[in-house]
Amino acid sequence: MKSLKFLYILVICCVSGLAAQQTPASEQSKDFAVIGATAHIGNGEVIENSIIVVRSGRIETIGKADEIVIAMGNIDVINAEGKHIYPGIIVSNSTLGLVEVDAVKASSDQAEIGTYNSHIRSLIAYNAESKVVESMRPNGVLLGQVVPRGGRVSGTSSVVQFDAWNWEDAAVKVDEGLHINWPNTFTRGRWWLGEDPGLKPNKNYSKQIQELSNYLSESKTYNSGDKSVTNLPYAAMAGLFDGSKRLYVHANDEKSITDVVTFAKANGIDKLTIVGGYEAHKVAELLESNNVSVMLRRVHTRPNSQDDDYDQPFKLAKALVDAGVLVSLETSGQMERMNSRNLPFYAGTTVAYGLSKEQALELITLNPAKILGIDKDYGSLESGKSGTFFISEGDALDMRTNILTHAFIDGRAISLESHQTKLWKRYAEKYNDGK
Repeated sequence: MKSLKFLYILVICCVSGLAAQQTPASEQSKDFAVIGATAHIGNGEVIENSIIVVRSGRIETIGKADEIVIAMGNIDVINAEGKHIYPGIIVSNSTLGLVEVDAVKASSDQAEIGTYNSHIRSLIAYNAESKVVESMRPNGVLLGQVVPRGGRVSGTSSVVQFDAWNWEDAAVKVDEGLHINWPNTFTRGRWWLGEDPGLKPNKNYSKQIQELSNYLSESKTYNSGDKSVTNLPYAAMAGLFDGSKRLYVHANDEKSITDVVTFAKANGIDKLTIVGGYEAHKVAELLESNNVSVMLRRVHTRPNSQDDDYDQPFKLAKALVDAGVLVSLETSGQMERMNSRNLPFYAGTTVAYGLSKEQALELITLNPAKILGIDKDYGSLESGKSGTFFISEGDALDMRTNILTHAFIDGRAISLESHQTKLWKRYAEKYNDGK
């Protein structure tokens, strides 16, 4: 029995050791200035030979270095001549911090059992000590929207920054939106029951939408009543009706997206974002006229249909931007957490297919900040905003040149070390020694 207890304690210690993170950076204690870099503001503007002064975690001054006079006596100076500065990249629709190892069920906390889980809060399951989260920072991905999965109504998402001791410290915007997985318009036959495995119309589509409508109606009735009996799922829906929460609906085909817009209008929901949106370009005018934004599915994927152009996923961002739709990029799908670090390079692909580099940068900085409601503080390099940015030796949208030298979250100089960089240094030294 004693040996079993010892083994249990040993396993716990080993697991705890594996989960250990870098110590989060301390609060900014001294003003600093970054001088000489090309500053990519995030709103389409570029400042050559820039100067950025950060005080108490916020950008106090930004402009051309040869036009602004700053007393440098008590300021630390970072010479970034020849380098580039970018706002911290924001990853949308992510499960970062909710799953550590896909193959280890005990490390997965991204979904709950049940159909209507509006009261589920992804934030309290967020693991700030995740090694996966830590590995985002060397590519400039400094903030993210943590989203639950599963069910018809998945729960609420929150925005976090990626250098914290715990979820309370990490939180940037708490419970900012509710997520719904829209019913599929088509289903596949169950071959194991002798059905045709091909696609066919979903006979229950209208019924499933009606059930969802009933749930919203019941929630609205509950929240406008006396609430003498507590109903957590209904209570969690209140933000949709008073405008304090955004509704995120995960849908891809043209009919679904059209039905989602109609559904939101019928239920008095003004803040609406389509997540996925593979065929959003077909109804771009509808989305733009109703102020509906899109978190566009991962750029590096294959076309959905054999009739689509081979490069259809690469061109979608350009089509939506040209139509005036507010667009951000997301990375959900297979290996989504690992692919989140490649978000700047997905944006780079949209440049090869029509967008300018500054437009592509907006897809992963200012645009997601606007959708998430954090653009007052994050998403661009402007006076008064948070000092959350990074310095790269080259173009951040190019994996060959995006080599970070510094990164800051709220003015705190964060570590760019991760489990992977440690392994890289370890084995680079091994082979450089000829061993």
